[in-house]
Amino acid sequence: MSGADFEKEFGLLFSRREETSERAPSSLKARLYSALIRKQQESGPLASLDESVALGHAICVFEKLVQIAPVGEKAKSPFFCQVCHARVLAEHLDSPPIFWPHCPYVAFKNS
Repeated sequence: MSGADFEKEFGLLFSRREETSERAPSSLKARLYSALIRKQQESGPLASLDESVALGHAICVFEKLVQIAPVGEKAKSPFFCQVCHARVLAEHLDSPPIFWPHCPYVAFKNS
């Protein structure tokens, strides 16, 4: 098989989508999200809440409280979900009882 044929065959193999209605559990999505954010923090601080909002990203109600608090920008850049009960519930339950808007863990439950 020539290199071009191999590339074409390889591309076809991975371009096929298997039809399935099965989705990853929301608890797995939540654990992956938390792990990715922790990994991202290793390279430096996360964007502050003010920067996130300025870029058009929505923030949850708890992050909004921190954003409007009279504290410096450094205090507005930690991963606030790390101490939120929504994260704990979402990482351990596939249908956690969390409902507030703009919470990424609620989005995982609904996807």
